[in-house]
Amino acid sequence: MEKILDVEASLSDPWLAYFADRGHTGVRRIGAGVEGVVYALGQGRAAKVWSGRPTVDLDLTRQVYADIARHSLPFATPEIFDVEDPEGVLVTYERELPGGPMRVDSARAAYERDLPTPHKDALLAVLRGLASVPGTDAMRALTVQGDDRPLWQDRDSFRDALAALVARAAARNGAALAAHVPDFDTGVERTLEALLALPDAPVTVIHGDLVPPNIHVDATGRTVALLDFGFCTTAGDPAFEAGVTAAVHDMYGPYAAEHTAELTALFAHELGYPSATLTTYQAAYALVTYDLFGLDDRDGHFRWCAQQLRRNSVFSA
Repeated sequence: MEKILDVEASLSDPWLAYFADRGHTGVRRIGAGVEGVVYALGQGRAAKVWSGRPTVDLDLTRQVYADIARHSLPFATPEIFDVEDPEGVLVTYERELPGGPMRVDSARAAYERDLPTPHKDALLAVLRGLASVPGTDAMRALTVQGDDRPLWQDRDSFRDALAALVARAAARNGAALAAHVPDFDTGVERTLEALLALPDAPVTVIHGDLVPPNIHVDATGRTVALLDFGFCTTAGDPAFEAGVTAAVHDMYGPYAAEHTAELTALFAHELGYPSATLTTYQAAYALVTYDLFGLDDRDGHFRWCAQQLRRNSVFSA
């Protein structure tokens, strides 16, 4: 039934004619989500027709993409080439990203106990690549989802900026999380102390949401593209990216805790980040994202954040 509906939608889709009239041949609809519908235009370009106005500053996002694209990376990243506003509908023209998702989200399919070596190698390649891109003013000016100000506003270091965000997020709806996490207030204080005690670190681009569907690979398993920057994108310590990636790779599968521990140890060994730093950042991530989709354990992400904090050795020391 879904395929029939997709065909009918394509046949009645006025945007196919809109893009064809502008000289694009072989236009096809390739995806749809909450934000809008994406069309392949050929010659490495795609268009996104937004269903509403973006919640991010599109000019700022465009600059961040350009800042990243200036660096030679072994995988493609998004670029916005042009923006149109026909009859009040926002259309962005972007780079079409190659490959397909590394794998589906762990909420949809349980991962096996032994993580495939090609997947671990791909994660290391992505983390090394992003860590080579210096942070920029545009990245510092981004606001992470759920907050009301740029992460770096009035702050001179990532650790201070992140600690301030943790404090704001814990105060926002912390009572809801405290109902599921013992000694919540003490754990928040431990996390803040650990963050503020971190040494100075390089400031590089942070994707912030390197779940497997956002990492595209080719038929050989080689990483060829990253997508969906914006959820927690900023400039910061590359160890934050590594710690978060280890935690979110498998969020809901039967071996989620084991996979987080395995990837945390792998990234510490291969990338030289102290394990305690990665664990501190994992606690911070849970504290700044717990209330983005729901405020009790009926919501999967809220439930995951509570589980993360209960077993985190920094938060629950």
